[in-house]
This record gives sequence, C-alpha cells and structure tokens, in this order.
Amino acid sequence: MDHTFCPGAKFLRQPKPEMYPCPTCGEEVEIWSDEIRGYCATCKKAVLKDSSTSCLDWCQYGKDCVGEEVYSKYMENRAVSLRQKLLGDLGRFFGEDTNRIDHARDVLQFAEELLKEETADWHVVVPAAILHDVGIKPAEEKYGSSEARYQEAEGPPVAKKILFKHGLKQEDIDEICDIIGHHHSPREEEKPNFRIVFDADCLVNMRRMVDGKSKEDTEKLIDDTFLTPTGKRMARRLFLS
Repeated sequence: MDHTFCPGAKFLRQPKPEMYPCPTCGEEVEIWSDEIRGYCATCKKAVLKDSSTSCLDWCQYGKDCVGEEVYSKYMENRAVSLRQKLLGDLGRFFGEDTNRIDHARDVLQFAEELLKEETADWHVVVPAAILHDVGIKPAEEKYGSSEARYQEAEGPPVAKKILFKHGLKQEDIDEICDIIGHHHSPREEEKPNFRIVFDADCLVNMRRMVDGKSKEDTEKLIDDTFLTPTGKRMARRLFLS
C-alpha cells in the first residue's frame, strides 16, 4: 500500500506541536498531534484535549497505513479521551447512586493496571470496565433485582446507546456489549479483553469473598477465579500479604 496519499493519518505519521489552554490556570500547554494530553508547567495539572474521529477509527487499512506501534498508541490515546466522556455518561446515568459509580471507577483502575502487563485492546477494555454494570439500574426497575442474569440481559442495550454517540466502530461496540452481557459468566474460551474486565471486577469484589477464609482457601479461590496471570499476582499481593 502506498503510504504517500493518506492525508487523514498525516498528523500521526508526522506529528506536530499544538497549543491548548490549561482549564485550571489558563496557561498555554503544548500537546503533540499524536498525543492526547500534556501537563501544565505552571500548575502541574494534566490537560486533556478533545479527540475527534480519525480515519483510523473506521478505515480497514488504518493499521497497515501507520504501522502497529503508531496504531496502538493512537487507540490507547483514544481510550483515554473516551474514558472521560464515559465516566461523565456513567455519572449522569446513575445519578445519586455513588456506590455504582465508585465501583465502576475501581474496576476501571484495576483494568488499567492489568492492561500495563496483559496484551489487550485499551479501546475495548476501558469502555467495558466503565459500563460493565449499567444493566443493574434497568434490572432493578424491571425485575426488582440486580441478579447477574438480569443485569447482563439489560446492560448491552443501555451500553450500546451510550457508545454509539461517541463514534466507536460497530465491531468494537459489539465486543464491548458482549463483555457486558456476560461479565459475571466466563465462557470456556475468552478473549484477553474479557479476561481483563472480569479480573478487574473480581479484584474489587474479592475482599468480601475472602473475608473469614483461611490462607489455603483464599489461595484456591484466587487460582480458581482469576483468568490472567497478572490478575492472580495482584490478588495474591492484595489478599495474601
């Protein structure tokens, strides 16, 4: 493929510095066109620029055009930008239910830690971690219960409406919704993206699961529950040390 004639990806292949005002102090902050954030030299705060949709979001040749490394960096940056928007959506959706919002933030934090060690797709894992429990609210309204089978059934339609307005690829929306639709119920074979969201959720919930258990029982529970090597290591450090 001739890489000369794709202007849509030029800002990634040939990045340039751009200036953005710091929302905290107003100082100008330099952020390169292939980055999503910079740090203010005056107040030290992170400055996140709003990312617009690129041809890499929909072009089937995107990864070949810019290369694996540049493409992966772009998708990770896209996830960082999307993260802020989805957390805002989540807050509006759950309203005063701060327990659900705090739980999602905790799961997201563990998912991002797992992503540093496990190979997976940031742009799938981050939205799935944030929205994994959105089915709880409609399940309680419809069935009077947040039982897993109800929230897993109700979650994907809610998540799809939220994700669609942010310009994600249909295949990514489908995978995110699939994760949400069975995030308590692993299948025999799961992709890395699911395994990370599942383990992140388990790391948050594990505290009450191991309460009162012996060390041996806790070790067995960790081995039987977690799907990634990093998840098992994190759980041992948190619950066996």
